[in-house]
Amino acid sequence: MAKNKKDDGDQPDQNSGNADDSADNFGLPDVEYKPLDRQAEVVSEPVRDEPSSRAPVVISLIILVVIVVAGFLIYKYWYVPKAEKERRELADRANEEKRKADEVRLAQEKADEERKRLEADSLAKATPALGTIETLSERTRRYFVVVSSNIDDDLLMDYAKKLSAKGVSSKVIPPFGNTKFYRLAIADFDTFSAAQSSADVSKAEYGSALWVIRY
Repeated sequence: MAKNKKDDGDQPDQNSGNADDSADNFGLPDVEYKPLDRQAEVVSEPVRDEPSSRAPVVISLIILVVIVVAGFLIYKYWYVPKAEKERRELADRANEEKRKADEVRLAQEKADEERKRLEADSLAKATPALGTIETLSERTRRYFVVVSSNIDDDLLMDYAKKLSAKGVSSKVIPPFGNTKFYRLAIADFDTFSAAQSSADVSKAEYGSALWVIRY
């Protein structure tokens, strides 16, 4: 029993220690606390995802670039060729219309020229050139085909003018030898036979009163 007591005396007095602690706490209950871990708080804050926040902007820029490039390609390879083709077609159509108009104008001018030529030919045939009237002043030693004779040179000249209006040239032979008649000849030749042949042919137009004289 003595040994046990010794052992009890060797152990510290727990109550005394508690008493000291109670004295230090002023009689308040013990509270456990931990210091604030500021580094942990900083680490625990959510990290902002900057690349994710820029993604819409990048995508928008890419879409804008694609639209611009597509627009440029459409303008260059579709709109410009189409506009150029339409311009060439308009130019070709204008040239074709001008060519047809020129053809119509040239054809009209040619037709007008042909019409004027035909009118001129018709007028020339309808109105023959005036025949000449020549009064001989001396003998020529040629053979003349005479169509009329008259003592009055004025009456003979009237007939000569009628023949001239028809395009027939004539020559007035003044009186010579024992005759006082003026004679109107429509042709003259070097030989009698040639003059007579012409007179025979002209009888169908001037009648049978044709003869040949030498003057």
